[in-house]
Amino acid sequence: QVKLVESGGGLVQTGGSLRLSCAASGRSFSTSAMGWFRQAPGKERELVASINWNSIITVSADSVKGRFTISRDNAKNTVYLQMNILKRGNTAVYYCAAGNVAMRSPDRYDYWGQGTQVTVSS
Repeated sequence: QVKLVESGGGLVQTGGSLRLSCAASGRSFSTSAMGWFRQAPGKERELVASINWNSIITVSADSVKGRFTISRDNAKNTVYLQMNILKRGNTAVYYCAAGNVAMRSPDRYDYWGQGTQVTVSS
């Protein structure tokens, strides 16, 4: 069993920044692919960014390229999502997920955190 705990969400103004963290326990984090997904009200859960075990491969949604960066610290069992130049459309619940390969589909991830709310105000 894997436990994932997200933190760092909150309320931020348009153009601001937030850094989300996801602490993992219960599994070999260093060999797992990790992903950040988000889900806005009335919309499907979608990939924000994912990263493979050694940080060589990352996948990001086109809408966040150049603004959001995923990274991981295997020594701390933690994955991060640095979000810059936030827009109102980025408002959503952000979820951390663990799987075997860095993929876009949420179906490819086996474990999920409880989510953290990010709200971007004008």
